[in-house]
Amino acid sequence: MRRGRSRPRGGAAHVTAPRPLGASVCASLELFRAFLREQDDPDGCYALLARHSVDQVEAYDGSVAGRTVVDVGGGSGYFTAEFRRRGAQAWLFEPDVRELGEKPPEGAVVADGYLLPLRDGVADVTFSSNVLEHVADPQTFLSELVRVTRPGGLIYVSFTNWLSPWGGHEWAPWHYLGAERARARHERRTGRQPKHTLGENLFAVHIGPTLRQVRARDDITLVSARSRYWPFLGEAIVKVPGLREVATWNLLLILRRCPV
Repeated sequence: MRRGRSRPRGGAAHVTAPRPLGASVCASLELFRAFLREQDDPDGCYALLARHSVDQVEAYDGSVAGRTVVDVGGGSGYFTAEFRRRGAQAWLFEPDVRELGEKPPEGAVVADGYLLPLRDGVADVTFSSNVLEHVADPQTFLSELVRVTRPGGLIYVSFTNWLSPWGGHEWAPWHYLGAERARARHERRTGRQPKHTLGENLFAVHIGPTLRQVRARDDITLVSARSRYWPFLGEAIVKVPGLREVATWNLLLILRRCPV
């Protein structure tokens, strides 16, 4: 993979002011409506999510044009496609060939997120959307994201926390009554096995422990921790133990790799 042009980047100085409340509420409603239409219009849903996600990256780190972006676990490539549309040299690394679909992005690589086939510091931006809850060892996975990001580079990580309304994925919100009960209910209602099994390809990741683990690291700086799908909530909700585990819905972490 060819290294893209890098521009000097600093730390928190690149954080922009929060969006006006009205714009944030509109964005939240737009995302929620798309989420409700996911089954009927997956292309529309994920294309919208990709646009919002790249908007978030650029809000914290400037234009992605001409920069190297590594999309880890990006499925069929909606995020990679949006980064490329904005001029980035974006590359998709997906561990499950079935998730790539019939027409994966050019240059897509089947690779384990624990061991990416990349040299150290190759990426200006490392991007991971809704992967952390699907790996058994989140800290090792995060360490690999950090390794491939250049010093001063940005790391975007979002995940669906277990106690959010969508924590059980296709068998939510019944996961609040227990994973096995929720899976059994899904099978009775649909007549098919759920895609996810707790402890195999879905894990109970919580916000509080994740934040403590991130803050304890000396190789990254936490720039922002906020609700991804509810922009209007800002960072305040993440500061409230207990409530954040339910209300945040999906946690977005903006991290910056520390200088070597």
